[in-house]
Amino acid sequence: MAAPLEGIKVLDLSRLAPGPYCTMILGDLGADVLKIEEVGLSGRRAAVQGAKEMAFWLTRTEMETAYNTVERNKRSIALNLKADEGKQIFYKLAETADVLVEEFRPGVMKRLGADYDILKELNPRLVYCSITGYGQDGPYQNLVGHDLNYISIAGAQGVIGVADGKHAIPLNLLADYAGGGLNAAVAILAALLARGKTGKGQYIDIAMADGVIYLMAHIFAEYLYTARTGKSLFGSPTNLEPKPGQWHLSGGLPEYNIYQTKDGKYISIASQEPWFYQNLFRLIGREDLIPLRTDPKRQPELFAALREAFLTKTRDEWFDLMTQTDICVGKVYSLEEVLTDPQVQHRNMIVEIEHPTLGKIPQVGISLKLSDTPGEIRSLGSLHGQNTREVLQELGYSQDEINSLKEKGVIK
Repeated sequence: MAAPLEGIKVLDLSRLAPGPYCTMILGDLGADVLKIEEVGLSGRRAAVQGAKEMAFWLTRTEMETAYNTVERNKRSIALNLKADEGKQIFYKLAETADVLVEEFRPGVMKRLGADYDILKELNPRLVYCSITGYGQDGPYQNLVGHDLNYISIAGAQGVIGVADGKHAIPLNLLADYAGGGLNAAVAILAALLARGKTGKGQYIDIAMADGVIYLMAHIFAEYLYTARTGKSLFGSPTNLEPKPGQWHLSGGLPEYNIYQTKDGKYISIASQEPWFYQNLFRLIGREDLIPLRTDPKRQPELFAALREAFLTKTRDEWFDLMTQTDICVGKVYSLEEVLTDPQVQHRNMIVEIEHPTLGKIPQVGISLKLSDTPGEIRSLGSLHGQNTREVLQELGYSQDEINSLKEKGVIK
Protein backbone atom coordinates (compact mmCIF):
# COMPACT_ATOMS: atom_id res chain seq x y z
CA MET A 1 0.00 0.00 0.00
CA ALA A 2 1.37 3.40 -0.97
CA ALA A 3 2.32 5.84 1.78
CA PRO A 4 -0.01 8.87 2.07
CA LEU A 5 2.54 11.38 0.70
CA GLU A 6 4.11 9.17 -1.95
CA GLY A 7 4.86 11.30 -5.03
CA ILE A 8 5.13 14.55 -3.05
CA LYS A 9 8.51 16.26 -3.59
CA VAL A 10 9.89 18.38 -0.75
CA LEU A 11 12.85 20.76 -0.93
CA ASP A 12 14.34 21.16 2.54
CA LEU A 13 16.61 24.16 3.12
CA SER A 14 16.34 23.99 6.92
CA ARG A 15 19.15 23.13 9.34
CA LEU A 16 18.18 23.27 13.02
CA ALA A 17 15.44 21.40 14.89
CA PRO A 18 12.07 22.77 13.65
CA GLY A 19 12.53 22.40 9.88
CA PRO A 20 14.28 19.01 9.90
CA TYR A 21 11.64 17.65 12.28
CA CYS A 22 8.88 18.93 9.99
CA THR A 23 10.43 17.32 6.93
CA MET A 24 11.13 14.11 8.87
CA ILE A 25 7.38 13.85 9.45
CA LEU A 26 6.70 14.43 5.74
CA GLY A 27 9.36 11.89 4.81
CA ASP A 28 7.99 9.31 7.25
CA LEU A 29 4.64 9.71 5.51
CA GLY A 30 6.17 8.93 2.13
CA ALA A 31 7.35 12.29 0.71
CA ASP A 32 10.56 12.45 -1.34
CA VAL A 33 12.57 14.93 0.75
CA LEU A 34 15.67 16.53 -0.77
CA LYS A 35 17.93 18.43 1.59
CA ILE A 36 19.61 21.38 -0.15
CA GLU A 37 22.82 22.04 1.75
CA GLU A 38 25.74 24.41 1.44
CA VAL A 39 28.83 23.31 -0.44
CA GLY A 40 30.92 24.63 2.45
CA LEU A 41 30.77 26.85 5.52
CA SER A 42 30.56 30.59 5.00
CA GLY A 43 30.13 33.77 7.02
CA ARG A 44 30.02 33.43 10.80
CA ARG A 45 29.86 29.64 10.63
CA ALA A 46 33.18 29.56 8.80
CA ALA A 47 34.74 31.68 11.54
CA VAL A 48 33.90 29.04 14.13
CA GLN A 49 34.56 26.02 11.94
CA GLY A 50 36.27 24.28 14.85
CA ALA A 51 32.97 24.16 16.73
CA LYS A 52 31.58 20.76 15.79
CA GLU A 53 27.99 21.66 16.56
CA MET A 54 28.12 24.49 14.02
CA ALA A 55 29.60 22.38 11.23
CA PHE A 56 27.79 19.12 11.96
CA TRP A 57 25.60 19.06 8.88
CA LEU A 58 28.67 19.44 6.64
CA THR A 59 31.10 17.13 8.48
CA ARG A 60 28.79 14.43 9.81
CA THR A 61 30.09 10.88 9.72
CA GLU A 62 28.20 7.87 8.46
CA MET A 63 27.51 6.71 12.03
CA GLU A 64 26.34 10.16 13.17
CA THR A 65 24.02 10.43 10.19
CA ALA A 66 22.58 6.96 10.72
CA TYR A 67 21.65 7.71 14.33
CA ASN A 68 20.29 11.22 13.65
CA THR A 69 16.57 10.50 13.40
CA VAL A 70 15.55 13.77 11.75
CA GLU A 71 17.90 12.99 8.83
CA ARG A 72 16.08 9.81 7.81
CA ASN A 73 14.03 9.40 4.62
CA LYS A 74 15.95 12.25 2.98
CA ARG A 75 18.47 12.70 0.22
CA SER A 76 21.14 15.41 0.19
CA ILE A 77 22.46 17.70 -2.53
CA ALA A 78 25.27 20.21 -1.84
CA LEU A 79 24.55 23.32 -3.88
CA ASN A 80 25.92 26.87 -3.92
CA LEU A 81 22.82 29.05 -4.23
CA LYS A 82 24.94 32.19 -4.52
CA ALA A 83 26.43 31.00 -7.81
CA ASP A 84 24.30 31.63 -10.90
CA GLU A 85 24.63 28.03 -12.10
CA GLY A 86 23.66 26.80 -8.64
CA LYS A 87 20.64 29.05 -8.65
CA GLN A 88 19.56 27.67 -12.04
CA ILE A 89 19.76 24.12 -10.65
CA PHE A 90 17.66 25.20 -7.70
CA TYR A 91 15.05 26.73 -10.02
CA LYS A 92 14.82 23.47 -11.95
CA LEU A 93 14.21 21.61 -8.70
CA ALA A 94 11.59 24.15 -7.63
CA GLU A 95 9.69 23.83 -10.92
CA THR A 96 8.58 20.30 -10.04
CA ALA A 97 8.57 20.51 -6.24
CA ASP A 98 5.38 20.33 -4.22
CA VAL A 99 6.74 21.77 -0.96
CA LEU A 100 9.65 23.96 0.12
CA VAL A 101 10.67 24.37 3.78
CA GLU A 102 13.15 27.01 4.97
CA GLU A 103 13.99 28.59 8.31
CA PHE A 104 16.32 31.47 7.48
CA ARG A 105 15.79 34.91 8.94
CA PRO A 106 13.18 37.02 7.11
CA GLY A 107 14.65 38.44 3.92
CA VAL A 108 17.44 35.88 3.39
CA MET A 109 15.57 33.85 0.77
CA LYS A 110 14.71 37.04 -1.10
CA ARG A 111 18.40 38.02 -1.21
CA LEU A 112 19.15 34.56 -2.60
CA GLY A 113 16.53 35.07 -5.31
CA ALA A 114 14.52 32.16 -3.91
CA ASP A 115 11.61 33.76 -2.07
CA TYR A 116 7.98 32.77 -2.60
CA ASP A 117 7.16 35.61 -5.00
CA ILE A 118 9.86 34.39 -7.39
CA LEU A 119 9.23 30.66 -7.07
CA LYS A 120 5.46 30.85 -7.42
CA GLU A 121 6.01 32.28 -10.92
CA LEU A 122 8.01 29.16 -11.78
CA ASN A 123 5.61 26.83 -10.00
CA PRO A 124 2.15 28.13 -8.96
CA ARG A 125 1.42 24.81 -7.22
CA LEU A 126 4.32 25.17 -4.78
CA VAL A 127 3.54 25.15 -1.05
CA TYR A 128 6.25 27.34 0.48
CA CYS A 129 6.75 27.19 4.27
CA SER A 130 8.96 29.57 6.26
CA ILE A 131 9.69 28.76 9.92
CA THR A 132 11.07 31.53 12.13
CA GLY A 133 10.99 32.51 15.77
CA TYR A 134 8.56 35.39 15.55
CA GLY A 135 7.23 35.32 11.98
CA GLN A 136 7.72 37.39 8.84
CA ASP A 137 6.33 40.62 10.28
CA GLY A 138 5.90 42.52 13.52
CA PRO A 139 8.39 44.31 15.81
CA TYR A 140 10.25 41.09 16.71
CA GLN A 141 10.58 39.66 13.19
CA ASN A 142 14.35 40.20 12.99
CA LEU A 143 15.23 39.25 16.57
CA VAL A 144 17.56 36.29 17.00
CA GLY A 145 16.49 33.58 19.38
CA HIS A 146 16.07 29.94 20.30
CA ASP A 147 13.39 27.77 21.89
CA LEU A 148 13.87 29.19 25.41
CA ASN A 149 13.34 32.74 24.17
CA TYR A 150 10.19 31.85 22.23
CA ILE A 151 8.55 29.96 25.09
CA SER A 152 9.39 32.88 27.38
CA ILE A 153 7.72 35.42 25.09
CA ALA A 154 4.74 33.07 24.63
CA GLY A 155 4.18 32.74 28.38
CA ALA A 156 4.88 29.02 28.68
CA GLN A 157 8.14 29.43 30.60
CA GLY A 158 6.37 31.70 33.07
CA VAL A 159 4.08 28.89 34.24
CA ILE A 160 6.55 25.98 34.12
CA GLY A 161 8.54 25.23 37.25
CA VAL A 162 8.17 24.40 40.94
CA ALA A 163 6.50 26.24 43.78
CA ASP A 164 9.71 27.80 45.13
CA GLY A 165 9.75 30.01 42.04
CA LYS A 166 12.55 28.21 40.21
CA HIS A 167 11.93 27.74 36.50
CA ALA A 168 12.32 24.36 34.83
CA ILE A 169 13.47 24.50 31.21
CA PRO A 170 11.45 21.89 29.25
CA LEU A 171 14.21 20.93 26.79
CA ASN A 172 13.47 22.47 23.37
CA LEU A 173 10.25 20.54 22.85
CA LEU A 174 7.65 23.29 22.95
CA ALA A 175 8.86 25.86 20.43
CA ASP A 176 11.27 23.94 18.20
CA TYR A 177 9.46 20.65 17.82
CA ALA A 178 5.79 21.34 18.63
CA GLY A 179 5.25 25.06 17.96
CA GLY A 180 7.61 24.99 14.99
CA GLY A 181 8.12 21.63 13.29
CA LEU A 182 4.83 19.95 14.12
CA ASN A 183 2.78 23.07 13.38
CA ALA A 184 4.59 23.46 10.08
CA ALA A 185 3.86 19.86 9.08
CA VAL A 186 0.16 20.30 9.87
CA ALA A 187 0.02 23.55 7.89
CA ILE A 188 1.78 21.97 4.91
CA LEU A 189 -0.63 19.05 4.86
CA ALA A 190 -3.55 21.48 5.03
CA ALA A 191 -2.08 23.54 2.16
CA LEU A 192 -1.65 20.40 0.04
CA LEU A 193 -5.28 19.49 0.73
CA ALA A 194 -6.36 23.01 -0.26
CA ARG A 195 -4.26 22.75 -3.43
CA GLY A 196 -6.27 19.70 -4.37
CA LYS A 197 -9.33 21.96 -4.45
CA THR A 198 -7.86 25.17 -5.92
CA GLY A 199 -4.95 23.88 -7.99
CA LYS A 200 -2.70 26.52 -6.40
CA GLY A 201 0.00 26.43 -3.76
CA GLN A 202 0.42 29.10 -1.09
CA TYR A 203 2.80 30.70 1.40
CA ILE A 204 2.92 29.50 5.01
CA ASP A 205 4.36 31.75 7.74
CA ILE A 206 5.12 29.68 10.85
CA ALA A 207 6.31 31.54 13.96
CA MET A 208 7.46 29.34 16.82
CA ALA A 209 6.28 31.86 19.42
CA ASP A 210 2.82 31.82 17.79
CA GLY A 211 2.87 28.04 17.90
CA VAL A 212 3.58 27.94 21.63
CA ILE A 213 0.71 30.34 22.34
CA TYR A 214 -1.47 28.08 20.18
CA LEU A 215 -0.42 25.11 22.34
CA MET A 216 -1.50 27.10 25.40
CA ALA A 217 -5.03 27.80 24.13
CA HIS A 218 -6.60 26.00 27.10
CA ILE A 219 -4.42 27.83 29.64
CA PHE A 220 -5.16 31.25 28.13
CA ALA A 221 -8.87 30.42 28.04
CA GLU A 222 -8.84 29.78 31.77
CA TYR A 223 -6.81 32.90 32.47
CA LEU A 224 -8.99 35.19 30.34
CA TYR A 225 -12.22 33.81 31.75
CA THR A 226 -11.05 34.26 35.33
CA ALA A 227 -9.79 37.78 34.54
CA ARG A 228 -13.26 38.75 33.39
CA THR A 229 -15.46 36.90 35.86
CA GLY A 230 -13.34 36.16 38.90
CA LYS A 231 -14.63 32.60 38.64
CA SER A 232 -13.03 29.30 37.76
CA LEU A 233 -13.24 27.73 34.31
CA PHE A 234 -12.83 23.96 33.92
CA GLY A 235 -12.42 23.64 37.68
CA SER A 236 -9.09 25.46 37.81
CA PRO A 237 -8.01 27.57 40.80
CA THR A 238 -9.26 31.15 40.69
CA ASN A 239 -5.88 32.79 41.27
CA LEU A 240 -5.66 35.14 38.30
CA GLU A 241 -2.08 34.53 37.19
CA PRO A 242 -0.86 30.90 37.10
CA LYS A 243 2.50 30.65 38.86
CA PRO A 244 5.18 27.96 38.47
CA GLY A 245 4.34 24.97 40.64
CA GLN A 246 1.06 26.48 41.87
CA TRP A 247 -1.39 25.97 39.03
CA HIS A 248 -3.45 22.78 39.12
CA LEU A 249 -1.57 21.21 36.19
CA SER A 250 1.89 22.43 37.18
CA GLY A 251 2.26 20.91 40.64
CA GLY A 252 -0.30 22.84 42.68
CA LEU A 253 -2.42 19.79 43.50
CA PRO A 254 -1.26 16.88 45.68
CA GLU A 255 -3.08 14.37 43.48
CA TYR A 256 -1.46 15.75 40.29
CA ASN A 257 2.19 15.59 41.15
CA ILE A 258 5.45 13.64 41.22
CA TYR A 259 6.67 11.74 44.29
CA GLN A 260 9.86 9.98 45.30
CA THR A 261 9.55 6.30 46.15
CA LYS A 262 11.41 3.93 48.47
CA ASP A 263 14.07 3.07 45.88
CA GLY A 264 14.91 6.72 45.14
CA LYS A 265 12.99 6.71 41.87
CA TYR A 266 9.94 8.82 41.05
CA ILE A 267 6.33 8.21 40.11
CA SER A 268 3.77 10.57 38.57
CA ILE A 269 0.19 10.78 39.82
CA ALA A 270 -2.51 12.53 37.79
CA SER A 271 -5.69 11.56 39.64
CA GLN A 272 -7.46 14.91 39.65
CA GLU A 273 -11.01 13.67 38.97
CA PRO A 274 -12.95 12.81 42.18
CA TRP A 275 -13.22 9.09 41.45
CA PHE A 276 -9.50 8.85 40.81
CA TYR A 277 -8.25 10.77 43.85
CA GLN A 278 -10.70 8.88 46.06
CA ASN A 279 -9.14 5.63 44.85
CA LEU A 280 -5.70 7.13 45.51
CA PHE A 281 -6.32 8.00 49.14
CA ARG A 282 -8.12 4.73 49.76
CA LEU A 283 -5.12 2.82 48.44
CA ILE A 284 -2.69 4.54 50.82
CA GLY A 285 -5.07 3.91 53.72
CA ARG A 286 -6.03 7.56 54.21
CA GLU A 287 -9.67 7.63 53.22
CA ASP A 288 -10.12 10.17 56.04
CA LEU A 289 -8.33 12.77 53.89
CA ILE A 290 -10.79 12.60 50.99
CA PRO A 291 -13.13 15.30 52.39
CA LEU A 292 -10.16 17.68 52.72
CA ARG A 293 -9.51 17.67 48.99
CA THR A 294 -11.59 20.79 48.30
CA ASP A 295 -10.15 22.84 51.17
CA PRO A 296 -7.09 24.78 49.95
CA LYS A 297 -5.92 25.33 53.53
CA ARG A 298 -5.61 21.57 54.09
CA GLN A 299 -3.53 20.88 50.96
CA PRO A 300 -0.25 20.64 52.96
CA GLU A 301 -1.70 17.69 54.90
CA LEU A 302 -2.53 15.87 51.67
CA PHE A 303 0.92 16.51 50.24
CA ALA A 304 2.56 15.26 53.45
CA ALA A 305 0.46 12.09 53.53
CA LEU A 306 1.27 11.22 49.93
CA ARG A 307 5.00 11.93 50.35
CA GLU A 308 5.10 9.67 53.40
CA ALA A 309 3.10 6.91 51.75
CA PHE A 310 5.14 6.76 48.56
CA LEU A 311 8.37 6.27 50.51
CA THR A 312 7.06 2.90 51.80
CA LYS A 313 7.24 1.03 48.48
CA THR A 314 9.35 1.05 45.32
CA ARG A 315 8.26 2.85 42.19
CA ASP A 316 7.42 -0.37 40.37
CA GLU A 317 5.50 -1.78 43.34
CA TRP A 318 3.34 1.35 43.45
CA PHE A 319 2.81 1.24 39.70
CA ASP A 320 1.64 -2.37 39.81
CA LEU A 321 -0.78 -1.61 42.66
CA MET A 322 -2.20 1.53 41.08
CA THR A 323 -2.71 0.09 37.62
CA GLN A 324 -4.98 -2.47 39.25
CA THR A 325 -7.06 0.10 41.14
CA ASP A 326 -8.01 2.66 38.45
CA ILE A 327 -5.55 5.40 39.42
CA CYS A 328 -3.83 7.67 36.89
CA VAL A 329 -0.18 6.75 37.34
CA GLY A 330 3.05 6.68 35.37
CA LYS A 331 6.64 5.76 36.12
CA VAL A 332 9.08 8.63 35.69
CA TYR A 333 11.48 6.91 33.32
CA SER A 334 15.04 7.47 32.32
CA LEU A 335 15.60 7.30 28.56
CA GLU A 336 17.13 3.85 28.99
CA GLU A 337 13.98 2.60 30.70
CA VAL A 338 11.77 3.94 27.89
CA LEU A 339 13.54 1.64 25.44
CA THR A 340 12.45 -1.52 27.28
CA ASP A 341 8.93 -0.51 28.32
CA PRO A 342 6.42 -3.11 27.03
CA GLN A 343 3.91 -0.50 25.82
CA VAL A 344 6.60 1.42 23.92
CA GLN A 345 7.81 -1.80 22.33
CA HIS A 346 4.30 -2.99 21.47
CA ARG A 347 3.56 0.31 19.70
CA ASN A 348 6.82 0.06 17.71
CA MET A 349 8.04 3.40 19.00
CA ILE A 350 11.60 2.10 19.09
CA VAL A 351 12.56 0.22 15.95
CA GLU A 352 15.71 -1.08 14.29
CA ILE A 353 16.57 -0.18 10.70
CA GLU A 354 19.17 -2.06 8.67
CA HIS A 355 22.10 0.08 7.51
CA PRO A 356 24.13 -1.15 4.51
CA THR A 357 27.45 -1.04 6.40
CA LEU A 358 26.68 -0.42 10.09
CA GLY A 359 24.13 -3.15 10.75
CA LYS A 360 20.97 -2.49 12.73
CA ILE A 361 20.45 1.12 13.82
CA PRO A 362 17.84 1.90 16.52
CA GLN A 363 15.43 4.72 15.74
CA VAL A 364 12.38 6.35 17.26
CA GLY A 365 9.36 4.90 15.48
CA ILE A 366 6.50 6.70 13.75
CA SER A 367 3.74 7.91 16.07
CA LEU A 368 1.21 8.51 13.27
CA LYS A 369 -0.59 5.17 12.96
CA LEU A 370 -2.59 5.06 9.71
CA SER A 371 -4.44 1.80 9.14
CA ASP A 372 -4.41 1.73 5.32
CA THR A 373 -1.47 3.95 4.34
CA PRO A 374 1.09 3.72 7.14
CA GLY A 375 4.32 5.67 7.19
CA GLU A 376 7.66 3.95 6.77
CA ILE A 377 11.33 4.52 7.52
CA ARG A 378 12.67 3.78 4.07
CA SER A 379 16.23 4.94 4.58
CA LEU A 380 18.56 6.38 7.17
CA GLY A 381 20.17 9.79 6.71
CA SER A 382 22.40 10.73 3.79
CA LEU A 383 25.87 12.18 4.14
CA HIS A 384 26.45 15.78 3.13
CA GLY A 385 25.93 16.01 -0.63
CA GLN A 386 25.70 12.23 -0.97
CA ASN A 387 22.98 12.36 -3.62
CA THR A 388 24.18 15.37 -5.61
CA ARG A 389 25.13 13.43 -8.75
CA GLU A 390 21.98 11.31 -8.89
CA VAL A 391 19.74 14.35 -8.40
CA LEU A 392 21.51 16.26 -11.19
CA GLN A 393 21.25 13.23 -13.45
CA GLU A 394 17.51 13.18 -12.74
CA LEU A 395 17.43 16.81 -13.93
CA GLY A 396 19.15 15.81 -17.18
CA TYR A 397 22.74 16.92 -16.51
CA SER A 398 25.49 14.85 -18.15
CA GLN A 399 28.51 13.50 -16.27
CA ASP A 400 30.74 16.08 -17.97
CA GLU A 401 28.44 18.91 -16.91
CA ILE A 402 28.34 17.57 -13.35
CA ASN A 403 32.14 17.33 -13.22
CA SER A 404 32.41 20.88 -14.48
CA LEU A 405 30.01 22.16 -11.84
CA LYS A 406 32.03 20.42 -9.16
CA GLU A 407 35.28 21.96 -10.38
CA LYS A 408 33.69 25.41 -10.21
CA GLY A 409 32.51 24.85 -6.62
CA VAL A 410 28.84 25.03 -7.58
CA ILE A 411 28.26 21.55 -6.14
CA LYS A 412 30.19 19.23 -3.87
